[in-house]
Amino acid sequence: MIDLGNGFWNIRGDLRIGGVVNVGTHSSLVRLSSGEFLFLDSYGFGDDVARQIRALTDNGRAVRAILNLHPFHTIHCETMHRMFPQAELFGSDRHKRKWPDLPWQPQTVESPEVAARFPDLRFSLPDGLDYICQNERVHAGSLLAFHPASGSLHVDDTLNVLPIPGWLRQLLRQPRLAFHPTLGQALQDRPGAARDFCNWALRIANDWRDARTVCAAHSATLAINPGSFPDHIRTALARVESVLTRAEAKTR
Repeated sequence: MIDLGNGFWNIRGDLRIGGVVNVGTHSSLVRLSSGEFLFLDSYGFGDDVARQIRALTDNGRAVRAILNLHPFHTIHCETMHRMFPQAELFGSDRHKRKWPDLPWQPQTVESPEVAARFPDLRFSLPDGLDYICQNERVHAGSLLAFHPASGSLHVDDTLNVLPIPGWLRQLLRQPRLAFHPTLGQALQDRPGAARDFCNWALRIANDWRDARTVCAAHSATLAINPGSFPDHIRTALARVESVLTRAEAKTR
């Protein structure tokens, strides 16, 4: 559990593919200006983290909501609801299909109505991408959440923090921040989708330029210099320029 300051904690977790390879996952705890708390994404954390969370949240009673942001991150939804049964539960249509017996709120998590209920956070859904792909192996689409008070960006699969040591990254000229490898498959099959995605990325780069930490689900957290987020996004876009160009050409 990483304290990023000003009411934002990122919780790093384990996710083992085939029970062997640990690709990691995460959840974040946010203290709202009301004094209540919410979770971004669900994770079945262990006893030590649970004790820390209980101490912060009046034994869990101050947790107001659980916002499940990524439609394909569904494993821990029931566990999280059992831990905080009074918390309002939000998710995508796919969360509701996977866990139909849970007491989901009627509004989907990506809706403007949900964003308006939690003004301490800024939410953004990538333009040009399918949020819920028919191909369930394609996870590039997700709902991003930015917490201006701490400068923390919580992102699941859309952006990844590459686990490359600094000396090797410089040798290979590899950036730390990159878009998900299934980006090309997640682009909507229509003219302009790639352009819309690029414009969206540049827009959040500017709107969230004060980001100081990127918390990515399957990799790590990345501390960045204030004001450098646009540079990171532009570098990540340059790496997928050929992907975007091919996708645009296919829809002409």
